[in-house]
Amino acid sequence: MKELSKKKLENKTSNCKYIFVVGGVISGVGKGVTASSIARILSDRGQRVTAIKIDPYINIDAGTMNPTEHGEVFVLDDGDETDQDMGNYERFLGVDLSRANYMTTGRVYQSVIERERNLEYNGACVQVVPHIPLEVIRRIEKARDNANADVVLIEIGGTVGEYENILFLEAARIMKLRKSNSVFFVMVSYLPVPGNIGEMKTKPTQHAVRTLNASGIQPDIIIARSKMPLDEKRKEKLSMFCNVPIDHVISAPDVDSIYDIPINFEKEGLGDMICDTVGMTCGPAVNEGSLKWKKFAHSTHVKNNEVKIAIVGKYFNTGDFTLSDSYLSVIEAIKYSGYACGSKPTLTWISSMDFEKDPNKLKELSKYDGIIVPGGFGSRGIEGILKTIEYARKNNIPYFGLCYGMQLLVIEYARNVLKLKDANTREVNPNAKDIVIDVMEDQKDKIEKKKMGGSMRLGAYQAVLKKGSIAGKAYKSLSISERHRHRYEVNNEYREALEEAGLVFSGLSPDGKLCEIAELPESKHPFFLGTQFHPEFKARPLAPHPLFTAFIKACQKKK
Repeated sequence: MKELSKKKLENKTSNCKYIFVVGGVISGVGKGVTASSIARILSDRGQRVTAIKIDPYINIDAGTMNPTEHGEVFVLDDGDETDQDMGNYERFLGVDLSRANYMTTGRVYQSVIERERNLEYNGACVQVVPHIPLEVIRRIEKARDNANADVVLIEIGGTVGEYENILFLEAARIMKLRKSNSVFFVMVSYLPVPGNIGEMKTKPTQHAVRTLNASGIQPDIIIARSKMPLDEKRKEKLSMFCNVPIDHVISAPDVDSIYDIPINFEKEGLGDMICDTVGMTCGPAVNEGSLKWKKFAHSTHVKNNEVKIAIVGKYFNTGDFTLSDSYLSVIEAIKYSGYACGSKPTLTWISSMDFEKDPNKLKELSKYDGIIVPGGFGSRGIEGILKTIEYARKNNIPYFGLCYGMQLLVIEYARNVLKLKDANTREVNPNAKDIVIDVMEDQKDKIEKKKMGGSMRLGAYQAVLKKGSIAGKAYKSLSISERHRHRYEVNNEYREALEEAGLVFSGLSPDGKLCEIAELPESKHPFFLGTQFHPEFKARPLAPHPLFTAFIKACQKKK
């Protein structure tokens, strides 16, 4: 019986297809959403699909990276701190992925070094090539086995020609050599239209393909990103000089919504092309899954019933630009619930430091239907956020605090309702008289020894909700599981006083020791609620998060 199961697994893995997605010309060209869209198309057509993100950084994970430079840190159920593209994969596929689906240069090297120290190479001279690429391949195959996948999408971060991703391209080349009929390459490249010329240029993409060729790899399909659709002349040029069939050059112009991308790809025939190219028997382009996705994508274009949301935070500015990617999952979660409620959420980014410089600006918050304070760390801009929360509470503006946004809700309530004027979090002021937010007991030793990477309370944990609370009504369940990323929590020494003053801790850990949700009853405020966890990580296009939906409904009522 075991031998039969082993043979079935071997047959399954031998038929698995691997599609590598690489980038050309510039970064940020859309590899992540392209990989996500291809995964969605193949999943809807009946294939079991999983997706992997390869980051070329030396970092072991994304947890220590500055969000204004790298974008948000997306946390998985198993607690892995990953790149934001992992969030795209989960949202497009509607699945929960694991740490097996994410790798970095640092993580790969760490594994090889650990294996060498454990004598697992049997005395061999361990070299960058082939041992690093072989470790990459081992990890890809592990993700395949975990998902029992028919297709594995592998996005290689960065742009071809960069020194950092050469070893990952080498791993892909070796896989192609070993599994010639099972490994395929999609290049997502950018075609600029210089303003003073007014003509779309293919030459940068030609050079990118030649650079990829120098790594021993030939793309099977080119996804041509640009402001506008490609014309036939540009397709002919790319076909001729990049050595791909003309029908394998896919036009991918800018779109209003990334959720239109799978639909546009199918219009271009990409689904049939991939199935034919990789030799898979796929279901039809029009199917139950694609129809549900099309209905959702159509809802993203709603133009009326505007709901104005202010996002007050501290990780917005990078030079002269605003980086909304710092809170990408929050943005998408708001959209999903807004669309499901028939509204168009309009988001305004407000730096909390604006309110510290000029408290009179707080009056500007009155024009919004709701306020969100997302997660964060440190002291910068905190007093401005506390002023924001006080304004929302006193003026009955729906307020939703996420992680740090909940902790600051508790501090504001302690200061202005309990009259503990020195109330604070140990993270900001360890010498404050009233530490209402304290470091978790199991975190103290880690902080003292500066073991900061991957050491927070991370991943999915259970919580029990209070019957009749806003949270309980929203979830329609009294038992939930949500993802966390924090070191600090509500100090239980102040819990009774806060509850007597009217604050409701409507969600607790199963042992009752950790406050997961704080809220005011609907009789006191239309929606004043904070979560210690990050609900945005569980929101999906076809399954909006219940707390975000409850928040949007409260905003609609205010409007």
